Amino acid sequence: MITKVPTFLSGCLLVIMIGVAAQAQQLADPHFNSTVATPAYTKNYPRVLFDEAHNNVHTAAGPYKPFADLIFSDGYQLVVNRKPFTKASLATFKILVIANALGAEDVDEEGAERPAFTDEESDLVRDWVRAGGALLLIADDAPFSSAVEILAQRLEVDMGKGVTLDPANSDKGSKNAAFIVYSRDNHLLVDHSITRGRNDSERVNRIMTFVGQSLKGPEGSDAFLKLAESATDRLPGDPPKESPAAGRAQALAFKFGKGRVVVLGDAAMLSAQLTGSDNQPFGMNTPDVDNKQLALNIMHWLSGVLK
Repeated sequence: MITKVPTFLSGCLLVIMIGVAAQAQQLADPHFNSTVATPAYTKNYPRVLFDEAHNNVHTAAGPYKPFADLIFSDGYQLVVNRKPFTKASLATFKILVIANALGAEDVDEEGAERPAFTDEESDLVRDWVRAGGALLLIADDAPFSSAVEILAQRLEVDMGKGVTLDPANSDKGSKNAAFIVYSRDNHLLVDHSITRGRNDSERVNRIMTFVGQSLKGPEGSDAFLKLAESATDRLPGDPPKESPAAGRAQALAFKFGKGRVVVLGDAAMLSAQLTGSDNQPFGMNTPDVDNKQLALNIMHWLSGVLK
C-alpha cells in the first residue's frame, strides 16, 4: 500500500493518508526477483486484463510492476485496461485484476470514496464472472473500500472499510499492529488449494499483510487469511471507532456461478516496494514471508491450474 504511513502516538496506532511527496518515498523494488523457475504456462498463455481505467493507485508500471513482471514470468499475457468496462472489452480475457480503484484522481481529493465503477460496469463484471471469468479484486481500507463497494456488493462481499489491527498476531519487528502475520503456527493461514499450491515447493507457510481492511464473503466462501478473535477494525471517524473483526478475513476465495473470485483487503501484500529513507522492503520482498508464492498460487487458482 503506498498511501498510508503507520505511526504510534501515546501507544495508539494512527493511519495517516499522505500526499504525492510522501508517496514518492515508496517505489517498486527494482531488484525484486520476479523470475519463476517453472512457469505454469509455456503456451496458451491466459490473457489478464489489468485495470487502470478507474483512478487505480496500483498500476502495472508503478507499485504493481513486480506483480505484473511476476505473472508475466509465469506465462500470463497481461494487457492494461484504460477504458470503462464493456461486454466486448472483457470477452477475450480469462482474468480481470482490479487493485485500489478510486472515485477521484487522487486519494486525498474530495470524492475519492465515490463509486469507482458505474452500476452498469458492476453488473457487467458480475455477469462476466458468473459466465466463467475470474476476478482478483483488491481494496485497502477507506477510501478504496468505499470506492469499490458497489462492485463488492454485486459479489456479496462486505468490506470493513476501517484499518484492521491485531497486536497479538502482528509482526513484532515492525511494532505495527496493522502488519498482521498469517501462519501455519498461529492457525490464521487456512488450508486451501491456494495456500497448498501444486506441490510442497509451492506451499505457503507465512504471509504478512500491511495496513488493510477486513472482509466478509458470501456463504460458502473460503477465508484463507482468517482474522483472529483478537482482531479489530478501526473505523474512520472523529474519534475513530473500534469494531470487532473476529469471524472476518483479509483474503477470500469463492466460486461465483461458473467463475472464480479472490478478494484481498490489502494491496501491499502483492506489491514489492521500498519505503522510507532507508529503503525498507515492503510487500512480497519482505524477508521470511511467502507472499510471492501466494501471488502465484492466487493466479493459478483463478486460471484453473489449482482446483
